[in-house]
Amino acid sequence: MNWTLPGTTLQARREDAGAVEGLFRSLMLTGGLTLGQVATITGLEPHTVQNWVKRGFLPPPRGKRYDMEQLCRLVTINMLRGALPLEKICSLLGYINGDLADERDDTIDDTLLYFTFVRLAAEARELDNPDSWQQALAVALEGYHEPVPGARLRIEQVLKVMLTAWIATRMRLEAETMLSALG
Repeated sequence: MNWTLPGTTLQARREDAGAVEGLFRSLMLTGGLTLGQVATITGLEPHTVQNWVKRGFLPPPRGKRYDMEQLCRLVTINMLRGALPLEKICSLLGYINGDLADERDDTIDDTLLYFTFVRLAAEARELDNPDSWQQALAVALEGYHEPVPGARLRIEQVLKVMLTAWIATRMRLEAETMLSALG
């Protein structure tokens, strides 16, 4: 079953969620992405991306190129902004990674966070069953080694918020589609 990868305009099969990292890596073969390429992948206007850099939501591009970590931060923010204000998203990401402009204090790399979320979203099919979320979280975080005690719990909490926000956005969009069909 095809789905749009969370926070992007890219189509993929839900069953291939584990291969999304390879897809993103292939996008980086030229040494990073230009602002135009990032805008195409995220569906964001270039000035929005530049604004988020100016506001410190992500580090500036290096040599006018965005790397995979910056792309993953952008798609994560983009994915969540349908349900949460930008300041809350930054607070959520700061809960696990401290200063968003400084990667040295991160408890989880932005790429690992995003790819873990994609696997979680693909696995958490029973949306009203918290047990299925917990099982999906266990699978998605398999192999994660916390750099500081308590990091895994914080990441689980953030992933639950992210999943809830993503589902809420999808439900809102579905409701809007249904409402439009009424005439």
